[in-house]
Amino acid sequence: MLSLMLIVAVCLFVDIVVGSRSIDVGTDTYVYAGFFHEIRGGPISTRFEPGFLLITRVLSLSGFSVEAYQSILFGILLLMAAIASRKYFDYLGSTRGYLTFLVACLMFLLISPMFVNASINAVRQGLAALPVFTALLAFHQRQWRSFFIYGVIATSFHYSSLLYLAFAPLLLVNLKLLRIAAIVAFIAYCTGVTQIVVRAVAPFIYNAVMDYSLGAKYKSGVRIDFAVFSIFWYALPFMLNSIVRKPYSTRIKDSTAVYLVMLLPFFVLGWGNFSNRYLLSSYLAASMMVAAIFFHSRISILRNPILLRGGFIISSVVFFYYVANQVIV
Repeated sequence: MLSLMLIVAVCLFVDIVVGSRSIDVGTDTYVYAGFFHEIRGGPISTRFEPGFLLITRVLSLSGFSVEAYQSILFGILLLMAAIASRKYFDYLGSTRGYLTFLVACLMFLLISPMFVNASINAVRQGLAALPVFTALLAFHQRQWRSFFIYGVIATSFHYSSLLYLAFAPLLLVNLKLLRIAAIVAFIAYCTGVTQIVVRAVAPFIYNAVMDYSLGAKYKSGVRIDFAVFSIFWYALPFMLNSIVRKPYSTRIKDSTAVYLVMLLPFFVLGWGNFSNRYLLSSYLAASMMVAAIFFHSRISILRNPILLRGGFIISSVVFFYYVANQVIV
């Protein structure tokens, strides 16, 4: 009961923080706020996905304010985090302490600048990010119905979800082969080979990626810093394997296969503008992997519910600072 009350209280606090933000907080906030007002006047031409469009239309026509609209969108993001954490909890074979696990997941999400990006900037892609993770977990367990349902949910929020889902069949191959494929993709990306190949084989995709937000001030091209940082999160569960209780250590390592698949769209297209968005889903998944390491740690203090609850409260303050200062990756 204490965990549930804490979760509700912290979620309400961070929801108010995001919902009450100015349209100047987040580079895309004013776009969504303007769209929210425009759609109230009747049907308009838009490239937004059907799921996001439906939610926006219903809330706008119901007379909600922009602040309420922003709060509800973030509330949906938190709901997707709860669903993903439950799916991951079951995937790991955990049977007790889900609310504490949820506290750990939310704590590590709230201290992630990428989660802030999903909350106030790349909102549509943020809503799709965790359903992608949930869908791929289901695919890895051969749960085809769940894969389809969460895949549709993710795609209805952002079409880029199809990039991740397209690589899902790689979860059917041996983990060693998947690692080899990921290493090849990593090297090809860092050496610029994937950019050359895409430009030669699929110029329409190359142009679409390079033309996205062409005038924005964001470093494009091969981002070796992002690539290396991403591989670090893959390696972390293996480096900390000895401090995780069995059989959960094995299951966490198994879940790194899902993380690798989520990195592949970045290795293929991460040389274009705003390449960090291709890493949104994988970095949010990394937060949950770290939460699982803490929750199933052999070191009792790391999984202590009191420590995790205290960290959860502190993480909400960190999240407030991030939003107020627009600290994003």
